[in-house]
Amino acid sequence: MTLVKAGLVERVRENVRFKRRRKSRQRYLFPEMDCDFLSRNRATEIVNGLFETIKETLVRGEDVKISGFGKFQVHFKWARRGRNPRTGEMIILDSRRVVTFRPSRKLRERMNAPRAGNIHRQ
Repeated sequence: MTLVKAGLVERVRENVRFKRRRKSRQRYLFPEMDCDFLSRNRATEIVNGLFETIKETLVRGEDVKISGFGKFQVHFKWARRGRNPRTGEMIILDSRRVVTFRPSRKLRERMNAPRAGNIHRQ
């Protein structure tokens, strides 16, 4: 299943909590109630802000390295000759910049770790 931005916002909203400044009596009985959750709008602002920062950095041509996750790199590709597979016509592909992602060693190990009951799909 693919994780979309809305799903990412929901996960941020569920996992980020703030301690309350006011101490209530219920915190002694239910310590998990001694925190405030993010609103959906605030979680959306956080996720969008993170993506905008990453995009702006990549547009400047700089790499983005997230510890324990991976590295986004900008590579330059020179103009080259190409061929339209349908017509066979020769065309010139313009030079461009492309973004590549290299996962960190920790992420690769976690992705490739054997799990109990894991069924490999072909």
